[in-house]
Amino acid sequence: MLVIISDLHLTDGTSGTTIGTGAFRLFRQRLRDMAYDASWRLIPSGKVVYDPIKKMDVLLLGDILDVIRSTKWGWQKNAPRPWDYGQGPPKTSRVTKKVAEITDAILANNSASLAVLRSLSQGKQITLPPAKKNKPDPAVGWAPGAKGRKPVTVRLHYMVGNHDWFYHLPGKHFDRMRLDIKKALGLANNHRDPFPHDPEESNDIESLQQDHAVFARHGDIYDSFNFEGHRDASSLGDAIVIELLNRFPAAVEKELKGRLKGLPPFVVEGLREIDNVRPLLLVPMWIDGLLNSLCPDPKLIKGVKEIWNELVKAFLKLKFVKDRDSWLHPWDNVDKLQAALRFSKGISLQTAGRLLAWINDSGLKRPDSYYEDALTEPNFKNRTARFLVYGHTHHHEIVPLDVSHHPKQGTIEQIYLNSGTWRRVYKLARLNTKDEEFIGYNVLTYLAFFNNGERRGRPFEAWSGTLAPPA
Repeated sequence: MLVIISDLHLTDGTSGTTIGTGAFRLFRQRLRDMAYDASWRLIPSGKVVYDPIKKMDVLLLGDILDVIRSTKWGWQKNAPRPWDYGQGPPKTSRVTKKVAEITDAILANNSASLAVLRSLSQGKQITLPPAKKNKPDPAVGWAPGAKGRKPVTVRLHYMVGNHDWFYHLPGKHFDRMRLDIKKALGLANNHRDPFPHDPEESNDIESLQQDHAVFARHGDIYDSFNFEGHRDASSLGDAIVIELLNRFPAAVEKELKGRLKGLPPFVVEGLREIDNVRPLLLVPMWIDGLLNSLCPDPKLIKGVKEIWNELVKAFLKLKFVKDRDSWLHPWDNVDKLQAALRFSKGISLQTAGRLLAWINDSGLKRPDSYYEDALTEPNFKNRTARFLVYGHTHHHEIVPLDVSHHPKQGTIEQIYLNSGTWRRVYKLARLNTKDEEFIGYNVLTYLAFFNNGERRGRPFEAWSGTLAPPA
């Protein structure tokens, strides 16, 4: 039995909302139920018998800890930045120290939630009654700690995405961080090995996926804003988050005693949520809608817009950003950002937001669906994977890809699944998008895959729950 979750985005508490400990307790309870259901097996005779599973694997498919979404990166002159890594010993050392500082803060801020996750691998939380005549022994109680119940070995495996890519880096300093993460989460990973980004980087994870006819990766390699060729380097997405999404709420809050005196506190709270807006290109629409809804003073709205303008101008002047602006590619990612974010020439936030929405919709792919990329995977083409799984988009979906027929293997159905997210998301209301109204809700998604007749012969199940935030 293999369970996959991704995109928890646990932060150090300096930015937007992260999911609470209750979600982890709910997940643990669901794992108990799934372990029991998986123990009912379809055997070759066609009969279903109870045969308790011995082990369960949980694959954390990237962006579990979020190192990028932290104000601890700071904005003082010469503050370390992710893209400084590899640019000489002094810069690399400063980035490494900052990553360690943020990692420590993430583990501390989420200690209660991580304790629930860690408990899965400690042998006491996931247990099953033994079998008696192909059925659960009726003399054994149903509580996890009841006498006579058998523990299920649970192994947790960590793969990285684009917000936790640092744990893919080699070296003793990152070994120490990985050891801390391993202890906090109860991982099966060897902390002396970089946490894998691709399944073939870990024999254990690759074998585990093959056993369940699964091919799973985070999916960031198909997002040019967040992947630039290999996973040991920063990307434009890091700069967008740190220099704009992290910095903007802090810059507005700093001016509350100055030019923004009187700005309603709910506006600042709302601005801290901008990284939860999906897709991110609609952030200016979120800002404009927030201001129009909660701020009645045009002067304050203008002041907020001026702060955004200043940050955008500084962002576009960054060497790291300018280096990605190529005259050979007249509509590259930087050009898209320039077209959408330059408000200083009289473009309103509303107009910019609509332009961003147009850029978003006119791209070569939907920003929330990567199923077309799954069609290019070798494991899809050679039919070794029946399930192609990505995370990254925060959009859970199931897309049938292909049905093929083989004389020996029979019918092969191939499906793309996205593991969604564990966090709050805000999405644009569709009736009148020009009204710039967003609706937010908490999301929790997990996928499960079965083999050897588990789950009465069913090969997979997927669950996605939604919880509305308080009014």
